[in-house]
Amino acid sequence: AGGPDRRLMSERAEARIDLAALRHNCGVLRDMLAPGVELCPVLKADGYGHGAPWCAEAVADAGADRIAVATAREAAQIRTAVPDLPLLTLGALTSSEADLAVSVGTDVGVWDRSFVGALSSRAQAAGKKLGVHVKYDTGMGRLGCADPEEVLDLARAVAADPNLELVALWTHFATADEADSSFLAEQRDRLAGLGERARAEFPEVKLHAANSAAMIADADCHFDMVRPGVAVYGMDPFGRDPGEHDLHPVLSFRSWVASIKPFMPGMSAGYGRTWTASRPTRIATIPVGYGDGVRRGLSNRGQVLINGQRFNISGTVSMDNITVDIGDEAEVGIGDEVVLIGSQADERITAEEVARDLGTINYEVTCGISPRVPRQQAGA
Repeated sequence: AGGPDRRLMSERAEARIDLAALRHNCGVLRDMLAPGVELCPVLKADGYGHGAPWCAEAVADAGADRIAVATAREAAQIRTAVPDLPLLTLGALTSSEADLAVSVGTDVGVWDRSFVGALSSRAQAAGKKLGVHVKYDTGMGRLGCADPEEVLDLARAVAADPNLELVALWTHFATADEADSSFLAEQRDRLAGLGERARAEFPEVKLHAANSAAMIADADCHFDMVRPGVAVYGMDPFGRDPGEHDLHPVLSFRSWVASIKPFMPGMSAGYGRTWTASRPTRIATIPVGYGDGVRRGLSNRGQVLINGQRFNISGTVSMDNITVDIGDEAEVGIGDEVVLIGSQADERITAEEVARDLGTINYEVTCGISPRVPRQQAGA
């Protein structure tokens, strides 16, 4: 009675990654694009918590034109999985990371003139020509150059350097997932206007800007390439229901019932006695907690599925366990599978639902599932 039913679980908790769903989502996104527009899935942060190498192979199988990441180390990891697919590293790079980027052969984002010279020297020393995407800050206010004249001058410097190749001008949208699209349109038009000027000098330069939300919201944002992230993993960039866009969730998060105890009125469960029984009931303990990515903010708020039925998380989420009020009539036994994100029978809990409970966004939920939760392939 002390262990799980191994027909259902091989680990105390696991995240199952449905690669068939991921390939389906890439197909859905591809169908939104005009011919010639590149699909560049974003696989940063270990594929938003889904396992970057598996996801890289799956999106390559689904016809991705290139893959974007945030760091040089991520690019190196992806390169081992897909040796031939073009890569783009979006984030800021230290000197050592720049060396790794050149070694890996990933394109890089640039917005600083001094960094262009450093990249050129590294590319020359490695005997390689490095692809460069010049970033225009059209309103995000983070990385990138906000002065369009400086952006053009930077593009000219890259294009004139024999060790570098000017690949693209790009930007990042700040409000694409919001109902008011006026600022999205401002950013889009700023890039389009500068892109028209740049192409007068560099006809082959590409433009790219669209994340998942912009991809879905405005086809005029597609330009020459799109960079979907959250939608690739079957999550809704607008935080509602991925089914509205025919996206299939890729990740499910599961554990099992390790203990069931009878509770009488007044008995408490968990740290701080934040929940006490108001009636005779039973408490199931699930061996998963904030050390695994079940956020403490779900204490006395979130739900789980057991045998296709919803039950409340009752008590404070601890590092390694949660407690669930299963009542005194539900047919729940030790070893039964518990779904924290995913489907079971006719019920489902989406990452969007968990995010709403926490007051956050769906991809923070999946990114927060910790490395101690093994990822298991499904639907390969």
